[in-house]
Amino acid sequence: MKNLTLLLIALTLLSEAQAQDVKRNIPYAEPAHERQVLDVYSPAGAKNLPVVFWIHGGGWQAGDKTSVQLKPQVFVEKGFVFVATNYRLLPGVDMETIIRDVAKSLGWVHKHIAEHGGDPKRIFVMGHSAGAQLAALVSIDDRYLKAEGVPFNVLKGCVPVDGDTYDVPAIIETAETRRRVHGQPQAKFGHREKFSITPEKHRDLSAVTHVAKGKNIPPFLILHVADHPDNAAQAQRLGAVMKDAGLPVTVFGAKETNHTRINAELGLPDDPSTKALFEFVGEALKK
Repeated sequence: MKNLTLLLIALTLLSEAQAQDVKRNIPYAEPAHERQVLDVYSPAGAKNLPVVFWIHGGGWQAGDKTSVQLKPQVFVEKGFVFVATNYRLLPGVDMETIIRDVAKSLGWVHKHIAEHGGDPKRIFVMGHSAGAQLAALVSIDDRYLKAEGVPFNVLKGCVPVDGDTYDVPAIIETAETRRRVHGQPQAKFGHREKFSITPEKHRDLSAVTHVAKGKNIPPFLILHVADHPDNAAQAQRLGAVMKDAGLPVTVFGAKETNHTRINAELGLPDDPSTKALFEFVGEALKK
């Protein structure tokens, strides 16, 4: 593990020095809060390249767009423009404001990414943990992107990585039941509070609620840790709902890993999740 950590650090530092253009802290709102900024990584001389839009995790309360590990280098080397976005955080704003921030950031990308060598009609939406929930929701509930002038037909695919909140009522019931039967106190700021107190809001902020045919929902690759019961169940739940609606979806459970490693190792050449990711992206770009 120590050698792997050193390798990740070395490769991340190397990515900054190699032939790519990096533009940091670009505001995507006006006036922009300090968190309403994004970074763009482009190959030198980029023109009309597919785009990866990455949403960081952190429980909607923490995290930063700079925590991208190998991803910018790997995608840039493969001929993509890579965008990493920040968004405002709980408890300073509510969950719906966070979702609107992500949609607004993606709206900026759709309008301006051609200036950085990207193709605004070929965007992949991806994210880890809390970012997985945000990626899935904005790629399924079309109200948020419509408000920013982004049609679903520009989304080539969505890759949520090890999220646990595609069905918010299910994870609330699971977590609270587990604590109750084990005689543990309930969390003071758990999913129930983060996603608003009302059951109606919990359902409305769940990606599974909005799955339907005829909306141009993009293909999904749902990556998850195979032996994490909650995240595996949530991945399979979203996958099943999408399959029932006749939508293209693949659910891939990564073995011998954990919630942090599946994200940190995404991009390593021998990593199974990485292989699944680039197979998915390659097929999506053929269509």
